Amino acid sequence: MTVITKEDLIQSIQDSLQYISYYHPPDFIRGVAEAYEKEESPAARDAMAQILINSRMCAEGHRPICQDTGIVNVFLSVGMDVRFESDVSLEDMINEGVRRAYGLPDNVLRASVLADPAGARINTKDNTPAVIHTEIVPGDKVEVHVAAKGGGSEAKSKFAMLNPADSIVDWVLKTVPTMGAGWCPPGMLGIGIGGTAEKAMLMAKRTLMDPIDIHELEVRGPSNRIEELRLELFDKVNSLGIGAQGLGGLTTVLDVKIMDYPTHAANLPVAMIPNCAATRHAHFTLDGSGPADLEVPNLDDWPSITWEAGPNSRRVNLDTVTAEEVKAWQPGETILLSGKMLTGRDAAHKRIRDQGLPDDVDLKGKFIYYVGPVDPVGDEVVGPAGPTTATRMDGFTEMMLETTGILGMIGKAERGPIAIDSIRKHEAVYLMAVGGAAFLVSKAIRSAKVVAFEDLGMEAIHEFEVEDMPVTVAVDSRGESVHQTGPKIWQGKIGKIPVTEA
Repeated sequence: MTVITKEDLIQSIQDSLQYISYYHPPDFIRGVAEAYEKEESPAARDAMAQILINSRMCAEGHRPICQDTGIVNVFLSVGMDVRFESDVSLEDMINEGVRRAYGLPDNVLRASVLADPAGARINTKDNTPAVIHTEIVPGDKVEVHVAAKGGGSEAKSKFAMLNPADSIVDWVLKTVPTMGAGWCPPGMLGIGIGGTAEKAMLMAKRTLMDPIDIHELEVRGPSNRIEELRLELFDKVNSLGIGAQGLGGLTTVLDVKIMDYPTHAANLPVAMIPNCAATRHAHFTLDGSGPADLEVPNLDDWPSITWEAGPNSRRVNLDTVTAEEVKAWQPGETILLSGKMLTGRDAAHKRIRDQGLPDDVDLKGKFIYYVGPVDPVGDEVVGPAGPTTATRMDGFTEMMLETTGILGMIGKAERGPIAIDSIRKHEAVYLMAVGGAAFLVSKAIRSAKVVAFEDLGMEAIHEFEVEDMPVTVAVDSRGESVHQTGPKIWQGKIGKIPVTEA
């Protein structure tokens, strides 16, 4: 009988969540580095360079890869010959580990979990509770897989109850483009096939915690139908030309993972969940000898990459920029922002709509950055502060442009038709920052302070002063979107899938 103490499990959960906040899995780094080397799209290559540089900075500085430090998912395989020495439940032990991890003073992680999701949506302040799945298996050990799943990629989860004769490949190729770029490609696709609706979703999530090995599979060849599907989908999804950050390019997915389970004769349930550029997961075993020992990656695993703005990059002073200047910016152009900007995301936009802005906060002629930063530690002015998915603010765009007088917005991924129409109407602009490069972005922020709605926590309105913050013109004042033009161009260049009209 193996005895696992309460403190060993709590400490292991805490350590693993801290570990994955700043260490990418080595297989992921290799996958992105290989994609970077072969990428022919300048915009996608630039985005992957920022992701890789950010990743190394986080590994060295022990700060979060992404400002969205995720909702915790834990998969436990508990041996039948294991006894827990504890006065609280298994779930309580795990949640205590989460609580300690997210509040650790040396590397505070952002608390994103809200209670009462259909009502008041109140932040639990410590990122609990975790989402926990437990199975009882033969043996005398506890196998634990821990992941921190970002909201942007989780929001793109898809499920369909297909007919038994339907094509899974056709459904995936039809569905992936509808996911946009809010899941921050390049990443992985986890696919669950069979079982029941909830079983398919669970398999899709669990398989994302397996290592990237698609190239090894390509070399040895498939030995069963699932491996054939993985290879086919890997090739065809990348042929869509979506590319890194949705800008168009050769690599959209680094791997496709599939898990299946027997299902009812009348059903073909299929679930698909993406993992983003902030892929965060760890696996450890508890055998009664103490807390988990997590191996520190070798910094030599990270490629040596530098990033510099191109010679044609446009430097912009946010404190003096005019509407006429904004009209001259071109789609795909790199802009280096300096000066003051305000932040705001879902909750702040809703409050502006319902209650208006405080009298001492003026957005006229300003830019708003969609971000919920991590709290600073040490001498930081702000913690990692990468962009959140812009489409969630699409419904507020007309209100913001019409009533506040902002010149533009900064976020990640594409904008939808409603937002693009408003941008065109008001001759505004939407700028895209790279998702998955939050620590790198934060280094451009010279000062930060909360100026409104402090009770909203990370969703409060901050004033940032930035210096040379790199962004891309994603929707110009005429309404041209690089997230529409880029993938279409690269899908045509790759030439394996007919280009469809938008």
